[in-house]
Amino acid sequence: MQAATMQAPTWTTGGPLGDIDRAYDNVGAIPGAKAYPARWSEAASAFRERLAARGRARLGLPYGAGPRHAYDLFLPEGAPAGLAVFVHGGYWKAFDRSVWSHLAAGALAHGFAVAVPSYTLCPEARIAAITAEIAAFLDRASAEVAGPIHLSGHSAGGHLVTRMLCTDVALACAGRIARVVSISGVHDLRPLLATQMNQVLHLDADEARAESPILHAPRPGARLVAVAGGDELPEFRRQNLLLPTIWHGLGAETEAYEIAGTHHFSVVEGLGDPGSALTRALAGR
Repeated sequence: MQAATMQAPTWTTGGPLGDIDRAYDNVGAIPGAKAYPARWSEAASAFRERLAARGRARLGLPYGAGPRHAYDLFLPEGAPAGLAVFVHGGYWKAFDRSVWSHLAAGALAHGFAVAVPSYTLCPEARIAAITAEIAAFLDRASAEVAGPIHLSGHSAGGHLVTRMLCTDVALACAGRIARVVSISGVHDLRPLLATQMNQVLHLDADEARAESPILHAPRPGARLVAVAGGDELPEFRRQNLLLPTIWHGLGAETEAYEIAGTHHFSVVEGLGDPGSALTRALAGR
């Protein structure tokens, strides 16, 4: 499969944001959007079966006491070059690790062990609590695999992995994080206060500020790559630029790219392809 082209994003101009719900409505904006989860789940199930048959899948490993405090760990053929992580999206209110297993294929081919967690969803948990869960998961998973840690996350997952680079998050393994790839990440939560989905998220102004990576300092030596689809909604392209722009001024090493011809749901699929631009960004190649 030919790797997608990564290109520097361009600013778009215009007036106010307008209809805030439409600005974040990827399902409404992408033709055939509702077919993606079933397709992902089928590919993920087949991938788990294949890796388990080869003795390279450790499934349902606990990182806490909650029913969703578990992760799957996929192992490369030889000794791991480090730990790669994928944290799923779904606006903090949908999906679990079982939908995304196949996206481990790219980093596995580059020699990484790959961990994919579930986490408690809103409204059962607040976003701040989910951030703490991902930190607990990361400390637990990092104890299983030596070497550098490369994080990736999609949409809400992009928010969660960039929170791991913020100095206010307690994280024992923080010094091992070599790079973070935020894919279509939501880095400023304040616009979500006005959305209909906030009836589920229960964000208030204080939590939206406290959980927005753009309002925090990055850890010393932080390396961030922010990636969005070239055909994303304008608000996601804007969010993709925000964090690298701000953190660059605070001393982090940052890059921002768009992958031409991809949208919010197709852009993340590059993680399943060892030769894709997205996988190469995650692997540091």
